[in-house]
Amino acid sequence: MSNQTLTKVEGNVFILERVFSAPRELVFQAFSDAEHLKHWWGPRGWTMPVCKVDFRPGGVWHYCMKCEDKNQGDFYGMESWGKAVYKEIVPNEKIVYVDYFSDSEGNEAEGMPSTECTLLFEDVDGKTKVTSLGKYDSAEALKTVIDMGMEQGIKETWDRLAEHLENVQ
Repeated sequence: MSNQTLTKVEGNVFILERVFSAPRELVFQAFSDAEHLKHWWGPRGWTMPVCKVDFRPGGVWHYCMKCEDKNQGDFYGMESWGKAVYKEIVPNEKIVYVDYFSDSEGNEAEGMPSTECTLLFEDVDGKTKVTSLGKYDSAEALKTVIDMGMEQGIKETWDRLAEHLENVQ
């Protein structure tokens, strides 16, 4: 499983698993600290010019991804805003948040599906297995984001995370 992101759909849940070659504390920090997130969050060719993290239950992560790759055609120059509201945090073990499409002010985008995301961090032979369970209101809501290219985007994002972890160790 190392160096490969496995994905599967079970009803209204999108599941990702990957083993990263880094200690669990560092991988957890990469998901919880703005200084890490802005280096890897988003698909290839996208940057994160805005990344504000209030990492605590009830806190908000508000961010903007921007396409900087001219080869991505109509996506070039596009901004995609998101907002996550943290529900539960168990240091180095678990992060639960609800992720929303939003605008630059943090207002949730009407008509767009939200995701309750549970991230689990486990030690595996000196490496870290991350499991992401993205629960949607319905299978149709999940299909909406998959049709938008979310699966390819998240695989590229986790590839960028693996590269970032390699660079900071």
